[in-house]
Amino acid sequence: MNSISLTIDKALGIVTKEQVYAQENKATECIRQLHQGTGAGNDFLGWLRLPSSITNEALAAIENTAGALRRKCEVVVVTGIGGSYLGAKATIDALNNSFDWLEKDRQNPVIVYAGHNIGEDYLYELSEMLEGKQFGIINISKSGTTTEPALAFRILKKQLEEAVGKDEARQRIVAVTDARKGALRTLADQEGYQTFVIPDNVGGRFSVLTPVGLLPIAVAGVNIRELVSGAAFMEKATGEGVPFRENIASIYAAVRNELYKSGKKIELLANFHPKLHYIAEWWKQLYGESEGKAHKGVFPASVDLTTDLHSMGQWIQEGERSIFETVISVETPAHKVIVPTDEANLDGLNYLAGKRVDEVNKMAELGTLLAHVDGGVPNIKITLPEVSPYYIGQLFYFFEKACGISGYMLEVNPFDQPGVEAYKKNMFALLKKPGYVI
Repeated sequence: MNSISLTIDKALGIVTKEQVYAQENKATECIRQLHQGTGAGNDFLGWLRLPSSITNEALAAIENTAGALRRKCEVVVVTGIGGSYLGAKATIDALNNSFDWLEKDRQNPVIVYAGHNIGEDYLYELSEMLEGKQFGIINISKSGTTTEPALAFRILKKQLEEAVGKDEARQRIVAVTDARKGALRTLADQEGYQTFVIPDNVGGRFSVLTPVGLLPIAVAGVNIRELVSGAAFMEKATGEGVPFRENIASIYAAVRNELYKSGKKIELLANFHPKLHYIAEWWKQLYGESEGKAHKGVFPASVDLTTDLHSMGQWIQEGERSIFETVISVETPAHKVIVPTDEANLDGLNYLAGKRVDEVNKMAELGTLLAHVDGGVPNIKITLPEVSPYYIGQLFYFFEKACGISGYMLEVNPFDQPGVEAYKKNMFALLKKPGYVI
């Protein structure tokens, strides 16, 4: 198997290769802190060796439960917020047919999501859609009391129990939660739900390779063994003993920190493959929540190209020069579409006749990269050989490892999120939750 690759040449107009390589000692020390557990947040390093430590028995248990849900359900609702749903959605959207929800003879359930917002209309419309359908629920929450998923689960649990009875509902609800404590653990034990554990030492945004991500992904029919295998490959490829210049996670962390120091405060994660949209959403949480502390941190944003060239393209090309771009490029698409000849040629596209659509897309990608670099936007390029479970697994682990290194290079704790609690305290007080005041 090949590997994803990293190209930094187009970032070197703003920072030099010498500046990047000058970070070798610091990056190496950051990796040492990660692997020896001596840095900040070292009680949340369970993701670090997770891919290589997942057992066949653990994967089989997830696959068996996923199979039971597939046999019973037309629809499976995943309730969770942030890292409790983004990794699963990113993977499922990337690897499933974009329009398979329209197929009548589906082999796998439609996966939908709840608990990632507090939208009354969204929940109403979801409940309406579920009427008369055979559905199940995967409820993902460490505590069981996070407002958004807890609220959604309360509503959906009631609907499911009314539709099929409490006994059958127990067979269609799976809880992914803490091993010992919390409201969801208590409820799962009382009701007899099938459960999977969120490891204590894995934070939500790093949890895609735990049952948090793997169970919904398996229900959707994705090969989770290939996903884990790709991540395990990248775990080894970015390990403590890998030289700095061969370690793409270290290089990525060093380049983005050098660009940040040079005044590039915003990183745009760009892709030219529409199915990778939620990979960028997952990435934004990973880096935003990990690095945005002590008034520091690159601001993570994203664009879907070429779509956003027709909306954000002007700003990227000629706006304030505070940005750099990381492009995810896919070498080989899964399917082949040829541009046909049209006799009238009213659209003027006959010069493209006989070419693959992907060739057109690749030239748009290259043309955009050249224009943005010429316009003062440094570019980093990450290349995936193809969009498959193996390479998506590599990509997830690459970003996680680089995030840990980058956070330590920035001298913040990349594994906590104290700022997330501020809005909750105000919301609880405004809703008159006991014990909260503004």
